Formats: sequence, structure tokens, C-alpha cells
Amino acid sequence: MSAILAVESLSRHFVTASGPLWRRRTRVNKAVDRVSFSLASNQVLGLVGESGCGKTTIGLMLLRLLAPTGGTIRYRGDDITNAQDSALKRVRREMQIIFQDPFASLDPMWTLNQIVIEPFVIHNRYDRSERLDRAAQLLRQVGLDPGYGSRYPHELSGGQRQRVAIARALALEPTVIGADEPTSALDVSVKAQIVNLLSRLQRDRGLTLFFISHDLSLVRHVCDTIAVMYRGRIVEQGPTDAIFADPIHPYTRVLLESIPIADPKQRRRRLLRQEDHRAAAREALGSRFRPAPDETTAGAPEPELHEVRPGHRVRCIRAE
Repeated sequence: MSAILAVESLSRHFVTASGPLWRRRTRVNKAVDRVSFSLASNQVLGLVGESGCGKTTIGLMLLRLLAPTGGTIRYRGDDITNAQDSALKRVRREMQIIFQDPFASLDPMWTLNQIVIEPFVIHNRYDRSERLDRAAQLLRQVGLDPGYGSRYPHELSGGQRQRVAIARALALEPTVIGADEPTSALDVSVKAQIVNLLSRLQRDRGLTLFFISHDLSLVRHVCDTIAVMYRGRIVEQGPTDAIFADPIHPYTRVLLESIPIADPKQRRRRLLRQEDHRAAAREALGSRFRPAPDETTAGAPEPELHEVRPGHRVRCIRAE
């Protein structure tokens, strides 16, 4: 099956400076470093990892909200890595994003109707009455009464605001949607409602979805495949069932061991296993796992992803 969205060796490096002006030192922070993956039509890919591993940076680059330092981004086979404004405008009709914090991503001075019809205005679609009709339909599709259209974001709960953000993302009937931690700011019960809503919309509309999260339980429920990230690199990638049933990379095991469980006895046994997994992960990732490279790992070649079974790839342990 051909990929609708594919990235190859995608990188984003930030240069930071420290020290006094007369003795300034610069450092390159590799937020994302040579990441490659592809998304087929109707597929749901989960990008998981701890905070700061580069998940959100990848999501912003896929929609070209952030320019990559290197690598290529292809949408339907076309290279959009360096696409200019007119070309990007066409692409963004079919690629949208749902941000993490709906209160920050919604204009507090606009009504919900204004927020939802903004994509129609930007892309010059429909007349005024049709836009309002479409806004009412979209609000209804995400579980809100169309009468809410005259309200402002501060009058809604967190879950309702996120529903509005989803309605806005769906307005132009995109084929690809990025969801950047869409439930992290929500209560547990509301989180389940939003996840079920996204799953239903994905099935009904045949959406291709990349789902960014640090919540592995959530990703297991939503995603077909998972890519585990650590310090800007993918260390393991494969079908969701295979990742959960037989995680190969020690860092993946560390993440899975972090999923909360209710049984106190199981928690005690898990604490003993976690330290073993962390030690194995440090060995497998070499200098990328340690705070700073030591004499045995400095200058050693980076381990690469290898296929260990169909569709399941792992970044190999660094050779001695």
C-alpha cells in the first residue's frame, strides 16, 4: 500500500547560546534527528515517548508549521519540504492539527461559530449562510449543540473546547490529521469521551491520523502502529499488538513498565524489573541515553533501525 505521508531522515536542530557575551558558547540541540516513517491511508500512527523527545516537533514539521533542518517530507508523493506559501495552502486543506491545549489554541475573542468557519474564510469556501450551516453541522458531529455557536471559549469546559478544536480541524474535510496530546489537559472521564470521538471520526471519515502522546494506554486503544521515540530518534516501531505483547528494545520496556497498575504486589515486582530495563536501555542506546558520552561510546557509530519481524523495526544494540 502506497504511503499518503512519508518522511525520510527528518531532522530539526536548534542552536542555543550560553555564557557572557564576550565568551559566548553555542550548542546544537538535536530535537529531532534523522527520523523516517510513513503513513498509509486510513492508518493511525502513535508517536510515543517522554516529554522532550521530539514528538511535537515532528508534528509541527509535518504540517510545515516548523521548517526542518534536514530530510524530506512527502505528501501523496510530492515533496513539500520546501514548499512555498501557495503550495502549502493547498496542502493544508488536506492536513490539519489538533493542538494540546484547546484554551490556548482557540481565540478568546471569537465565538465558536467564528472559530469553526475561519478555515472557510481563509480558503474562500461557501457564502456566509452556508458557512453558518456547516459550522452547525460540525458542532453537532463533535457532540455539541449548534446553539453553542454564539458562545465564547471561556464559557465552555475543557472537553467542550477540545471538541470545538476538533470541529475546526474537520472543517475542510482533511485526509490527514495530527493530534498533539489532545487529552492531556482533560479529566479522565472526559478524556475517554474525546478518544472515542476521535476513533469514531477516524473510522467514519477514513482519516489518516498521527497521534502524539506519552500515555501508552491511550495509544494502545487508538493506534494501529507505534513509533517509540527517545531524544529525537525512533528506537522501536511496529504494530501496536506486537509492541505491547513483545517489546524488544529495553527503552520500550521501560515505558511499558510505567503504565499505572492497581495491584500493589504487581507494582513492587515492577519496581525490581524497571531498574533492570533502565540499565539495559542505557547499554542499548549508548551515549544517547547517558547524560554525556563517555570514553567507550564517544565517536561510536549510531545504531540503526533493523527489521526483526515483518513491520517491526528496532534500533539495534550498539556493537562492542
